[in-house]
Amino acid sequence: MTPQPSAVPMTLTTVVASTRPGRVGRSVADWFTLRAAEHDQFESRTVDLRELALPFYDEPHPPAQQRYTKSHTREWSRIVDASDAFVFVTPEYNGGFPAPLKNAWDYLAVEWQHKPAGFVSYGGVSAGTRAVQMGKQVVANLRMLPIGPTVSIPFVGQLVEDGCFRPGKIHESAAEQVLDELARTARVMRKLRNGTH
Repeated sequence: MTPQPSAVPMTLTTVVASTRPGRVGRSVADWFTLRAAEHDQFESRTVDLRELALPFYDEPHPPAQQRYTKSHTREWSRIVDASDAFVFVTPEYNGGFPAPLKNAWDYLAVEWQHKPAGFVSYGGVSAGTRAVQMGKQVVANLRMLPIGPTVSIPFVGQLVEDGCFRPGKIHESAAEQVLDELARTARVMRKLRNGTH
């Protein structure tokens, strides 16, 4: 995809959903973050929910009011507000996504709105696809736009060596499709948020 010469790079935030010891999600997210950094329309960064360490939702006011009382909420708000697009890297737990991811979504409301959301999922034979199906419903309720292309990684354990994810050509191709679609939608949605056409 050819960028507009004067286009300001957009910030793409890749979120690591799994927080458990022994996870492979961080290695998958590190790979995707590097792929995103190579895309000429994105500035790429990673947010690891294990490092962010949000407690179970503990704000006294509804998130839509943005009356935050906790420093961790204000920091999370700044991160999400400054992002133009998101990719959520998630495994599948019992047919759904990990609880820390839902908790991170629930902390905020306004900051998520009118931003595209992509998914990279991994696991065994199902490759985490049911987590993505459920996740798309949640982000749509946050007034995000879940994009169609995804990266699905079955039998992910066979592709991790010495803590590093080793993608195949099919994963690289899927990542490029996700990034191109995010770039197209994020540019338009930035204009929507800014009230320009």
